[in-house]
Amino acid sequence: MRLLLDTQLILWWLNGDRALPAEAIRRARQPGATVFVSKASLWEMAIKAAIGKLDADIPRVAAEIPANGFRWLEIEPAHVVRLISLPFFEDHKDPFDRLLVAQCLAEPLLMLTTDAGSVPKMLLVVCRRGLI
Repeated sequence: MRLLLDTQLILWWLNGDRALPAEAIRRARQPGATVFVSKASLWEMAIKAAIGKLDADIPRVAAEIPANGFRWLEIEPAHVVRLISLPFFEDHKDPFDRLLVAQCLAEPLLMLTTDAGSVPKMLLVVCRRGLI
């Protein structure tokens, strides 16, 4: 199974946070799982750290991704092109979440996320419209 961790799950995983759902750990550790982290997530963390919204050591985060057995997912032109087909929602316009969803659809990957509302809603609408 090919998985993509969202930004919040990555932070919780690397910090050993108890908020990390057991289901995310189970899926990531199951035999045959390949776990990806998008470079878009690192970019998001770097921006938030630079403006004081996130207390994170970005070079350490970058080093810990492969050290934890995760693989980097580059931002490819096909991912950006896939953004065109994603619907917009007034309650969720986060460009990083949108890019993660586009990457999941283009690769394909299963996204592990704690965003129980907006990201799955985005995926559901895309699937119902036959855009994948």
